[in-house]
Amino acid sequence: MNNPDSSNAFVVLPPLSEHGVIFGKNSDRPQGEVQEIIYFSSDDSLQTRKCTYVEVELSGPTKAVILSKPNWMWGAEMGANECGVVIGNVPITTNHSNGDDDDPKVKRLLGADLVRLGLTGSSTASEAVEVITTLLEKYGQGGPCFNDTDFCAHNSFLIADSKCAWVLETVGKHWAAEQVTKGYRNISNVLTITTNIDKKSEDLLEYAKAHGFWDGNGDFNFAEAFNKKEASSACFKAGKKLLENFTASNNFKETDMFAILRDDQSEICKPCDAKFPTQCSQVSVLSSDRPSVHWFTGTAHPSKSVFKPFVFTKNPAISKHTQCLSENVSIVCCH
Repeated sequence: MNNPDSSNAFVVLPPLSEHGVIFGKNSDRPQGEVQEIIYFSSDDSLQTRKCTYVEVELSGPTKAVILSKPNWMWGAEMGANECGVVIGNVPITTNHSNGDDDDPKVKRLLGADLVRLGLTGSSTASEAVEVITTLLEKYGQGGPCFNDTDFCAHNSFLIADSKCAWVLETVGKHWAAEQVTKGYRNISNVLTITTNIDKKSEDLLEYAKAHGFWDGNGDFNFAEAFNKKEASSACFKAGKKLLENFTASNNFKETDMFAILRDDQSEICKPCDAKFPTQCSQVSVLSSDRPSVHWFTGTAHPSKSVFKPFVFTKNPAISKHTQCLSENVSIVCCH
């Protein structure tokens, strides 16, 4: 099972950013796959929800959300909710995929399902971590995350609000989370949490020792324990370098995040003829003293696309042209 070198997510926090917390993500998906931008209002009538493959119980009313999602699945690549929480995920393959609870080929919750469930069920980034990890431990994760392939993976999440950000990385039902309160952070298709673990699944260390990934000596390093040896960190390193360069002025703006997502040389932005082109992009400016603004391209190749803003209001108007009428459609990337 080869891991596509796809999708990158970024966050920049004060004092490096000019106006609040700035989040960005490129969604790299198979050629021809359609990605929709869809608004869903809040709902207090649901007790269960049928996700892509499995049904889950809901713990309360859902928040209104704006989602960027492949048209064939229930879940989302990225999105935001009415409370100013944003989430994006990227697929990762780990060195452990054996056993019923850890096999990513078994159809359970997709990482994209957890993105949507985290957004509809949370008011803060910290609460989103709790929502996702509770569902992960109860239902597990797995199943094909591309419509026409058997590629399956575990997941890494970047979660943010106007106060802080969290990186949440997973191996089956096991997980580690790192809080980010200043500076910048990015995720790509490798595990990036090392020894700075602020929250974790209860039996994580015992699990790692039992399967020979940690000998119990020294500080536990999550990425060192579970990353596949052949996993490439090129995109992660390139993204980190871009963040370093663009934040050097301590005046990082949403236009700087646009530029990072449009960077062709680093392959953060992947062209339309790539196996996994960048099919949609999101940038969010999260503020506690004014409305948060969420920018989406809704189209492929951000360096040739326009970012369009969305703000949560009482009765938002969303174009009908951002949603597909059928799952059985594909697109040709052109501008």
